[in-house]
Amino acid sequence: MTTTATFSELGVPNALVSELIKLGITAPFPIQVETLPDTLAGRDVLGRGKTGSGKTLAFAIPLVSRLQGGKRIPSQPSGLILAPTRELATQIAAALEPLARCYDMRVTTIFGGVSQGRQVTALKSGVDIVVACPGRLEDLMKQRLVNLDRVEITVLDEADHMADLGFLPAVTRILAATPAGGQRMLFSATLDNGVDKLVTRFLRNPVTHSVDEVNSPVSTMTHHVFHVDGVDSKKALVHRLASGNSRRILFLRTKHQAKKLAKQLTEAGVPSVDLHGNLSQPARDRNLARFAAGDVLVLVATDIAARGVHVDDVELVVHIDPPAEHKAYLHRSGRTARAGGAGDVVTVVLPEQRKETQALMRKAGITVTPQRVAADSEAVHTLVGESAPHRILAPEVVKSPTNSQPNRSRRPENGGHRRGRGNASTASQPSRSRSGASRGRSSGARTR
Repeated sequence: MTTTATFSELGVPNALVSELIKLGITAPFPIQVETLPDTLAGRDVLGRGKTGSGKTLAFAIPLVSRLQGGKRIPSQPSGLILAPTRELATQIAAALEPLARCYDMRVTTIFGGVSQGRQVTALKSGVDIVVACPGRLEDLMKQRLVNLDRVEITVLDEADHMADLGFLPAVTRILAATPAGGQRMLFSATLDNGVDKLVTRFLRNPVTHSVDEVNSPVSTMTHHVFHVDGVDSKKALVHRLASGNSRRILFLRTKHQAKKLAKQLTEAGVPSVDLHGNLSQPARDRNLARFAAGDVLVLVATDIAARGVHVDDVELVVHIDPPAEHKAYLHRSGRTARAGGAGDVVTVVLPEQRKETQALMRKAGITVTPQRVAADSEAVHTLVGESAPHRILAPEVVKSPTNSQPNRSRRPENGGHRRGRGNASTASQPSRSRSGASRGRSSGARTR
């Protein structure tokens, strides 16, 4: 959904407006319309909205606009963005960099799971904006390799996800190390699990903007609940749902199951990649890049992909295993129908899961009539359409990043990629219309 306001009318500098147009971004989304006048004026802002609402540009634009022209000092950034996962940090940096280049500004990422050497080198050479995960940033602070005394603007993105992952103590210490008089922006779908305490302590007279609350319905998202008779019927249905001509993400609860299903689908002629916590960062980058580039149309994932991984034109999300709680359902489902696009969400339900799934849907605010189906049911064919031609997945289509070195740490946020320039991400916002197969193969991973 777009509005009649233009970026120029909202106060965005001409240089950034021109760059946005080059990126195919011609009109702001509601969260941008609501927040930009205040953030560009230096106000503290609390933005509440779901992922996919366009919030990344809502804070990227004022960051670049207000910090441009400042003095660059080694290891002392003037802008700081905190993100819960390395994937999200990488994609935020990818959205920032085209804007930052307009003013010869430097952006770098900091997260664990890779050697800190390149990150320290980047800091020492001087950067304007750091996009970081809390764990590695705190490590570098303790080593006195980064100093936050000159931070003028701090952004906390997906604060509720930070809370879910147990990062709020570290986030609190990091925010306390930034100047009290700086501008702060906090974006969160909800204010539970301690997020409200961050708002009270660190934001000064914040302006609150709420767009697309987490439990609000998405008019362009269609939900389906497919009841199956047993495990064999479920397996056949899952293979049929995976076989379409457009991008789709299949969610499972465990890493082992995700790896196994991706392998089975690929061997059956439906090229698929997996995404879960057992993969090294280079493997995650490689698999996500293949999916974003359209080399494969199926991503089989655990909840690591439920938030922070944004790929345009995902037309179908399948909950192969219904999630344990409704917030996870909403975040998984939010990988489709993003920022005005259309998409379908399917939950596959075994007989013993029907009662708990019904309760899940009720808590999520979803009203849907379950259908008893098999792989060859008309309802399934209507949803999936014709199957994509079976093909063999060529190995190593996308090379692993040369700068990433996996390490043994298993923190949810750890791992990494060098700056977003090396990733498959771009800063473009999605199309306003639902895409077909040919377009689905060509679009990339994008952060809004």
